[in-house]
Amino acid sequence: MSSHTARERILARLHASGTEQTRVPEAPPPPDLSLDRDARIERLATQMTAIRTEVHLVDADRWTDKLKALAREKGWRRLLFGPGSPIGPAIEKAWPSDADGLPERVAYSSQVETFKDDLFEIDAGITSVRGGVADTGAVVLWPTPHEPRLMSLVPPVHVAVLDADTIYNSLSEMMASENWAAGMPTNALLISGPSKTADIEFTLVFGVHGPKELILIIKK
Repeated sequence: MSSHTARERILARLHASGTEQTRVPEAPPPPDLSLDRDARIERLATQMTAIRTEVHLVDADRWTDKLKALAREKGWRRLLFGPGSPIGPAIEKAWPSDADGLPERVAYSSQVETFKDDLFEIDAGITSVRGGVADTGAVVLWPTPHEPRLMSLVPPVHVAVLDADTIYNSLSEMMASENWAAGMPTNALLISGPSKTADIEFTLVFGVHGPKELILIIKK
């Protein structure tokens, strides 16, 4: 008996036996949150802290002071930022290039092909954040030419700066409120903590595919 004939006989028996289709009900949508501003901040901070994000809540006009304090405390030597980003001017204003005890400001202002050697010598990268999602505990990054994805992916430490007024109850609320349907980037990112992975023995390891540390500064 040829293999072709045997396969046909097996398939014929399967078809003849019939198969009963089991209908799988659709999962109900998660309940909508309706938290006030303070509760959204607290939920986001709690959720992200639980998965090893270092969260700092600061006055909106003092966030660069907190950044400088963190830089000194952690001993960063080089800090990557985007001069044309929403937070770039504030960093330039508050961060003298010759400030004692502070890391060198490294501006991302050239193509990655000419910058890649310097890129892997960076201690921390800082980016702005599009918004926060309270129900799942995540921040949304919307990469641009001024703040490409590599700024939050390559350095071992990623510092994200979030305006508390842009924390939404849910991702769907954020998408509707900001009218994402009118135009989206090719790469919108939801980040809930530092890079992590687990092997087949369920050993959780941080920093394998990205930053080992995520620091979130929330401007209240």
